[in-house]
Amino acid sequence: MSTQHQIMDSSLALGRLEINRPMVNLGTCLSGSVKEKEKGGSQAAHLNGCVPLSHQVAGHKYGVDKVGILQHPDGTVLKQLQPPPRGPREMQFYSKVYAEDCGDPCMLDLQHHLPKYFGTWSSPESPNELYLKLEDVTRRFQKPCIMDVKIGQKSYDPYASQEKRDQQIKKYPLMEEIGFLLLGMRVYKVNSDEYHSYDQHYGRGLLKDTITDGLSKFFSNGRSLRKDAIAASILKVQNILRWFEGQSQLTFYASSLLFVYEGLPPPSPEGHIFRGPPEKTTSAAVACCEPNEEVLEYNNNIQVAVPLDYSLSTMYAMYKKGCTRGHRGNATGATTTGPNPQEDNSTWKCPGLVSAEQPNGNGIKAQLEEAGVGEGGRGEPHPEQRASEVEVRMIDFAHVFPSESQDQGYIYGLKHLLEVLQQILHQ
Repeated sequence: MSTQHQIMDSSLALGRLEINRPMVNLGTCLSGSVKEKEKGGSQAAHLNGCVPLSHQVAGHKYGVDKVGILQHPDGTVLKQLQPPPRGPREMQFYSKVYAEDCGDPCMLDLQHHLPKYFGTWSSPESPNELYLKLEDVTRRFQKPCIMDVKIGQKSYDPYASQEKRDQQIKKYPLMEEIGFLLLGMRVYKVNSDEYHSYDQHYGRGLLKDTITDGLSKFFSNGRSLRKDAIAASILKVQNILRWFEGQSQLTFYASSLLFVYEGLPPPSPEGHIFRGPPEKTTSAAVACCEPNEEVLEYNNNIQVAVPLDYSLSTMYAMYKKGCTRGHRGNATGATTTGPNPQEDNSTWKCPGLVSAEQPNGNGIKAQLEEAGVGEGGRGEPHPEQRASEVEVRMIDFAHVFPSESQDQGYIYGLKHLLEVLQQILHQ
């Protein structure tokens, strides 16, 4: 492949379209004061009412890079299709998994671990620019804490040029040994009512002896370590591991897990939700950012009362149940072999794929209503996934290929990530 065969680390994260909440965006270790203040004026609309997706913790951003992510007025995420072969390959991956006539139990089970897919979308002003229309998995959260973790021992696929391989290895030489890379995270601090964010440079600076402490920051809310969110995350990663151990159809490269949990603590017995002390700019924000530096955020989250169940006993019971249940599937120990390098890797060779020629959003609202986030549909989470305000979803599929063996690189990364999460849980 040419050097144009680039890895896209884009995330679906994101979230909260909140026009009244400015955000300070800083450098490697980001720390921003989040203060409520009234803003006048109207939102800048893009492409038929869509706006750039905020709360994005990694990847290409709309208006900055050639491709980016938007949020549709109906709350879904629009991920701009990348140039061939990456874009068509990701679209056909989603089309294969969510095909209406799909009867493959492996693909149907995989739906539980992905954002829901609602086909493609394009603006009447730019009908040739296709976007993948996806579920915003942060939509139900009021203060979403978000983390993007790239999984696998290799961040380049078998068709990458030697130059691209060397480039990816140089970015994070420990990828093969550690099996995952923190691309970015954003954590809500309840005491100060602010978000702390960490970018890809922070993740690449984590070593074998600092990776546990580095990831633990994602679960620290300024008052305590959110062990309930850790336990729930472990359960969901275990479910994804079971899927990988039971399948030998697909191999994933440069794909990520998106972690989301509710940053707000549970309501008090009186029904009040703690929202932090009177807002003020922290010393960290003053030290790290330019005066009056602000980046407007948009927030499309549904503002409804969400029952938050953060009973530690409940979460630990679920965690122990997941541990004792064991892994189903076909753990043969076979090594992963990549697809034949001579094959055409631009598209999937699969029947029943959704055509790229789809209406410009027509019928999408009906699809959304029919699917319903968390209400029926083939993509509905397992019961234990509804038990807490935590999500773990697989994202980014521009480098997914057919296979005839287990994806040992991804499995290795999941197992090591689970070890790290368990270490954090038992600190």
